[in-house]
Parts: sequence; structure tokens; C-alpha cells
Amino acid sequence: MKRIIIHALMAIVGATLGNTFLPEFWVLIHQRQFENNAVVNNLIGAIIFLIFSFIFIRLLLNFVEKIDHTIATINIPKITWGFLGGVIGLVIGAIASIPLWILRTPILSTIIPFLLMMLTIYVGYSISSKREADIFKFFSRKKAAVTEKPEKHDKRDKRKNKNYAKLLDTSVLIDGRIFDILKTGFLDGEIIVPNFVLLELQQLSDSNDNLKRAKGRRGLDLVNDMKEIAKVTVTSKDYSDIHEVDTKLLRYASETGAALVTNDFNLNKVAEIQGVKVLNINDLANAVKPQLIVGDTLDIQIVKKGTERRQGIGYLPDGTMIVVEETADLIDKTVRIEVTKSLQTSAGRMIFGELAR
Repeated sequence: MKRIIIHALMAIVGATLGNTFLPEFWVLIHQRQFENNAVVNNLIGAIIFLIFSFIFIRLLLNFVEKIDHTIATINIPKITWGFLGGVIGLVIGAIASIPLWILRTPILSTIIPFLLMMLTIYVGYSISSKREADIFKFFSRKKAAVTEKPEKHDKRDKRKNKNYAKLLDTSVLIDGRIFDILKTGFLDGEIIVPNFVLLELQQLSDSNDNLKRAKGRRGLDLVNDMKEIAKVTVTSKDYSDIHEVDTKLLRYASETGAALVTNDFNLNKVAEIQGVKVLNINDLANAVKPQLIVGDTLDIQIVKKGTERRQGIGYLPDGTMIVVEETADLIDKTVRIEVTKSLQTSAGRMIFGELAR
């Protein structure tokens, strides 16, 4: 079916171009009897382009397949904004071409206006499709400034800041603790899971690596489980000009005002630099852990050697690592230690100690 459509379109294009340019060609070779014969001109143009369509059919089919693939992957808002931008570009190009049409010169009145309109259509499409969020935000801000009173606007902002949406990244969904936090009711407001995060989880679940496959499937299962206990929205919003998922998350959070929920230490730091509100699950876990201060004593099992000489490593029940001096020879033994130092960061907590005297 695609072949028939391609041949028909090429024949129509050829007939149109033949009727446009062949009269001048007949005059040039002194064959004026065909100059005003529209049937002959259309037929010759259609036949020439029909022959080209058969010769280059494979290239044309590949081109059509690429267009089909692009249409299938692009989101509807992007197409809509791109279409509107293209129409505006066409109107601008047509207006700008009016002086050239008045000249009635073959090249200046036909080819140049055509190229000009193609250029303005492309520019309009590119601007509107790649910057649709900025355009929408601009008009929304203008509308809000006109229709809303300052007092109502302030109240709305306060209410929005109180119940802002929570944007989940891939690391949080793989980790799984967000589900237990939601069950306790400590997080309110809308929970947003972007489609590009789900796509990353799907790619992990299709991986040949068993560990990655398990993480991806656990993340996808968690999204379904969360829908039963909280208001979870899966948004199709995407940014085709950005390839990194973390960068997409930061842009989405900055545009919507949502808080980014993550376990990623580096993403946390970048978000803070860009002014994006961050909720780090590790920070919450560290905040609710029992606090150990310098001088506290506890019993700990040494499970392996440390990186430094004579150091041994043990762990608390919550997974906190404890580095103990002079215990490298006490592997698999339980010893009483005294806390000498405690370090706590977004990446986790580490405790240093020595054998209690």
C-alpha cells in the first residue's frame, strides 16, 4: 500500500512541476506548440517522476519508515505545538514573500518564496516543539496575572508549597522504601512517575544481567503497588532534546515545582545547585536511626578486614558500617567497642570505634 501511495504522490508532484517549468523549457528549445499544452506538460512531468519513484523506491520507503517511527514515538503535545508553530511560520513566510510575488520574476517569484516559507515553517516548528513548556508557562503566567487577585495568588502559592507534588526517580523505585513511607502517611500530595523513568526501568528489566533485571522488575512492580495506597500519576511528559533521565527529571521538577524524591547522592547535589527541592530517602533514614555519640559502647561482630592496616569492619542491624581499630585479627568474633567518631551524609552514615577498655 505504501508503494502505491509513494508512486501516486510522485506522479502528482511531477505533474505539478511539469506544468510549471516545462512551458519555459519548450520556449527555450523553440518548440512553442507544447508551450500552453497543459495535458502534455502534466503527463511528461508525471511520467518522469513516476520513473524516479520506481528507481528510488527503496530509499523512499526507508524515508517513509523513518517518518512513521518518528510519529509513533513523538508525544501528542509536541505534535500539536509543532503544527501550530509550522502554521505560524507558513503565514509569516507567505507575508514576507508578497513583495517577491509582485516582481513576477521566474526565480524570485517561485523558488525564493518557496525556500523562504520552508525555512519559516521549520523555524516555527523547531521553536514551538522544543520550547513548548516555556511558551505554555509564559502564557499561563500572563493569564494568572490578569485574572487572579494578589491575595488569591498568595494563598494558592502557600497551598501549593504545602502540598507540592513528589517526583520519583529510578533509584527510589528500585530501592522500594518509598512504598513503606507512603503507607505511614508521611508523604502527602500527588506522586508523579514520568514515563521516561518507567522506560528506564523497562530497559533494566529486559537486561541480560540478572541483578539489573531484578531491579527493573522490582521497580515496575512497586509502581503498581503504590497505586493501591496513594494517588500516583504516570505522566507522558518527555523532552526529546534531552537524553539523560536525570537531566529530564531536573527540568520537569523545575518547570512544575515538584519535589524530587531520590536516593542518588550526585543527583541530589545537582538539584540543590539548580534550586530544585529534594527529598532524599537516605536523609530520612539517617534522621530516624538511633543516634550514637562519642563515648557510647556497644557489642558488634567483626565480619571482615578494613582498608587500613589493623582495621576491622562490622555492621549495625540497620546496615550502618562500623570501622573498628585493632580488630583485623578478630574476624567473626563479637567485641565490645567504644564510639570515637560518627560521620553522617546523604550517602549514608559511618561510625568509627575502638575496643572498649
